[in-house]
Amino acid sequence: MEYTKPQRNLTMLTDFYEITMANGYFKNNFKDTIAYFDMFYRKVPDGGGFVIAAGLEQLVDYLAKLTFDNDDIEYLRSKGFGEDFLDYLANFKFVCDVWAVPEGTPVFPGEPIVKVKGPVIQAQFIETMVLLCINHQSLIATKANRICRAAGDKTVMEFGSRRAQGADGAIYGARAAYIGGCTGTACTIADEMFGVPTLGTMAHSWIQLFDSEYEAFKAYAKEYPDSCTLLVDTYNTLKSGIPNAIKVFNEVLAPMGKRPKGIRIDSGDIAYLSRKARKMLDDAGYSDCQIVASNSLDEYIIRDMLMQGAKVDSFGVGERLITSSSSPMLGGVYKLCGIQKDGRVIPKIKLSENVAKITTPGNKRVYRLYDNETGKAAADLITLADEVVDDAQPYELFDPDFTWKRKTITDYTARELLEPIFDKGKCVFNRKTAKEIREYCKQQVDTLWDEVTRFENPHNYYVDLSQPLWDLKHELLRKNGK
Repeated sequence: MEYTKPQRNLTMLTDFYEITMANGYFKNNFKDTIAYFDMFYRKVPDGGGFVIAAGLEQLVDYLAKLTFDNDDIEYLRSKGFGEDFLDYLANFKFVCDVWAVPEGTPVFPGEPIVKVKGPVIQAQFIETMVLLCINHQSLIATKANRICRAAGDKTVMEFGSRRAQGADGAIYGARAAYIGGCTGTACTIADEMFGVPTLGTMAHSWIQLFDSEYEAFKAYAKEYPDSCTLLVDTYNTLKSGIPNAIKVFNEVLAPMGKRPKGIRIDSGDIAYLSRKARKMLDDAGYSDCQIVASNSLDEYIIRDMLMQGAKVDSFGVGERLITSSSSPMLGGVYKLCGIQKDGRVIPKIKLSENVAKITTPGNKRVYRLYDNETGKAAADLITLADEVVDDAQPYELFDPDFTWKRKTITDYTARELLEPIFDKGKCVFNRKTAKEIREYCKQQVDTLWDEVTRFENPHNYYVDLSQPLWDLKHELLRKNGK
C-alpha cells in the first residue's frame, strides 16, 4: 500500500541523506558527539558587494517545533529504519546551541551567518532548513536592496506574488523584500502575518469590464476617493488613459474635496510616457498626483529610466524581484568545522582543488570593526571562539590570502555579529518586527562605503582571519594536504 500523509510536518523537510547519516551516527555510537557547523556563502549574487541576511525568524520557528509525529515514524519505518533509531526519533528533543547574524545585516562571503553546536545527529539533520530559510530570504532581501538603492529617493513596492515559486516563495519573499527596503507588497497575507504594508490599485480587467475607460475610472474613484490611483495604459496612455483620469479627478474627486493619489503606467516607454504624463497632470493642476511605474523592472532598468529623466515617483517591481531572476540562487553551504572530544574542540577542514571551497576550521566568532571617526565598517574579522577583540587596543589586520598586506586599526569599535538564538535547545531569540528589521537594515547598509555598494565591480570588503585562526587553518592544510 502506498504511504500518504495529509499534511506536512516541516521537521521532515530535509534531504534524505540527513536521515541516513543520522541513522549511521546512531548505529556507530556518535549520536552524543558534539559537532560544530557553520552556514556561510561563497559568492555574492549579481556580482554585488554584499548580501542582506534574512530568514532567521522562519528558521527559529522551525527549530522550535522540531518533532517527529506518528506519521513520520511510520513513514521512516516503511523505509526500513530500525526500531531503536525510530524510538530515538520518536522521543527527539532539540538541545543544540545556535548563534546567528541578526536579520538585515550586510554579510560577506566566507563568514558564518549561522553557527550550530550540538549532538551531531541534530546539528546535521537541520542542514536543509538552515540553508533553505537563510538562502531564500537573503537572496530576495539582497535583490530588493539593490533595486531600492537604484531607485534612490523613490519608493519601491513588491508586486511579484503571482510569479513567485510557490506560496512560500510569495509570502516569505514579500517579507524579505520589505526587509531589503521595499515600502510594501501586493501580497495580502504578508501584511496579515508580518505587518508588511499591503499596496495595490487595479488590474486591466477592471477597466475592460466596464463599457468605457472613463466609466471604470469613475466607479473606482467613487469607491476609493482617499486612495485613488488609476491604471492608465489599458488602451492608450496619452490619448485616452491620462485624459480620462484627469476628467474623473475633476468631476468626481474635486467636488468631494479629494485629491488623486496617482496614476500607474504598466507598459510602453515608461521614461517617455512619464515625462508626458507629468506635464499633462501639472497643466491640469495635479502636480501632487504621483506617477507609479511597473512592468518587468529591475535595478538596471530603474537606474536607466531615472538617468533618462523619467518622472516616476514610485516603482512596482514583480517577477525580477520575487525570483531574483538575474541571479536566482544564493549558494549558501553548511559545513562541519569541528567536533568536541574530551572537553576540547578538534577542528575539521574540508579541502578542495577549488580553493574557494576550502573551509575555515574551528569554533569561531565574527566581529565587525567600525571606524569611530567615520562610523563606517572598516573590516570584518573571524577569530577563534576563545579570542576577544579589545577595541581599546590597536589591532593588526592582514589579508588571509596575501599576508604581507597588513594594516593596524586604531580608534575603532568591535561588534560581535553572531548572537545567541538557542541555548541548549531553549529559544533565546529576540524577535523583532519586520519594520524594525527593515530600519536596522537601512542603518547597517549606510555604514558601508559607497565603493562597496556599487553595482558593477564593487570594492572587495575585507573579511580577515585572526592570526591564531589563520595559523590553525594553514596547519590543517599542511597536515591534510599531504
